[in-house]
Amino acid sequence: QVQLVESGGGSVQPGGSLRLSCAASGTILSIFTLNWYRQAPGKERELVATITSGSATKYLDSVKGRFTISRDNAKNMIYLQMDSLKPEDTAVYYCNYFVQSYGGPRDYWGKGTQVTVSS
Repeated sequence: QVQLVESGGGSVQPGGSLRLSCAASGTILSIFTLNWYRQAPGKERELVATITSGSATKYLDSVKGRFTISRDNAKNMIYLQMDSLKPEDTAVYYCNYFVQSYGGPRDYWGKGTQVTVSS
């Protein structure tokens, strides 16, 4: 099994920056994609950023040029650097691993970290 713990959320003014971290523990046999999702109040959860096993990245259109996903394989961590934050970025941000542990590939989720962008 895989456990994920996010950190780094908080409150920031528009234009500010935050860096989210996700620490993974457990047994990971194969990596497919490592992802950050977010869910704002009253809205569905949406995929914000993806990094593949080959370190290719993909972003939600609204965050392109402002957010950067990265990984540290040695530390079993992924990060989301968020710059030029806007009020519409306010949401709970979730770390997601689509990986293979014991058994077939499946999704693993963290509990989320709140990001609030407000003046």
